[in-house]
Amino acid sequence: MTLRFAILGAGRIGQVHARAVAGTPGAKLTAIADPVAKAAEAVQAAYGCDIRSIDAILASTDVDAVVICTPTDTHADLIERFTAAGKAVFCEKPVDLSLARVKACLATVSANKGKVMVGFNRRFDPDFMAVKAAIDAGTIGDVEMVTITSRDPGAPPADYITRSGGIFRDMTIHDFDMARWLLGEEVESVFASASVLTDKKIGELGDFDSANVILRTASGKQAIITNTRRATYGYDQRIEVLGSKAMVQAENHGTNRVVVADAAGFHAAPLLNFFMTRYIAAYANEIAAFVASVNGGTALPTTTHDGLMALALAEAALKSVAEGRAVKVTEVL
Repeated sequence: MTLRFAILGAGRIGQVHARAVAGTPGAKLTAIADPVAKAAEAVQAAYGCDIRSIDAILASTDVDAVVICTPTDTHADLIERFTAAGKAVFCEKPVDLSLARVKACLATVSANKGKVMVGFNRRFDPDFMAVKAAIDAGTIGDVEMVTITSRDPGAPPADYITRSGGIFRDMTIHDFDMARWLLGEEVESVFASASVLTDKKIGELGDFDSANVILRTASGKQAIITNTRRATYGYDQRIEVLGSKAMVQAENHGTNRVVVADAAGFHAAPLLNFFMTRYIAAYANEIAAFVASVNGGTALPTTTHDGLMALALAEAALKSVAEGRAVKVTEVL
């Protein structure tokens, strides 16, 4: 079966998903919707799909699934509308910035018997998948500690910060999802510290640019997450998982993997500098996983529940920063 897709939103991430859909066996890009004509026309020119309105896509009989890449405050409504119409949904994170709205959306999806996958692309990065495979195979024994380093080369524009929900809901949320996935247990408590160190304007907008978080499960497993909006040396993405028998880690990606050694030391190429180049394979893999799950009738690998729990950890982190204490996740859910 060929799964026929429409992309809702032809911006930067919509273009990434359009490329992934077009390149995935068993998938076909049928339509694109975007109020900006030039953006929609660019996707149409690249992949030969129709340009339609969201309402037209909702009523279309030649669209089986949609990828939601519209602004965050539209996600929950679109999920509800398209699952009610019987279409499978892939939605970029987050479902919403409000836990209450996410819970309401989950209830509607359940009532609609909908299929919804939330786009936590890092689970589908080949290196991180290999780390998880080592854990699942028992290679490192029981997981005890997870360390996640996630540092951006620079901050996003001010207008993005004001609508993103802040560093915990926008940036760290990926790391919260990775931590849950790698720990293999739900997080019980969150202790977070955050500062404004790189740009005072970020603080003036009510956000932070530097954060560290400690997550703890009921059994005592821990995950440490470190974030910053300024890594002058490139896009820093590393994971280490310590187990009872061994350790497994995934290192950074450079622009190439050549190392030159001379009397002055070892010299490597600079790191990749943008998430869309670092995670090209991850974006392709997550769409392929969505297609396989929908066509095969199997469980989706990331769900609205994963979206809810990652957002809950973000809310707990914000509460922890405000109150200077560890916060139990049950306090915010």
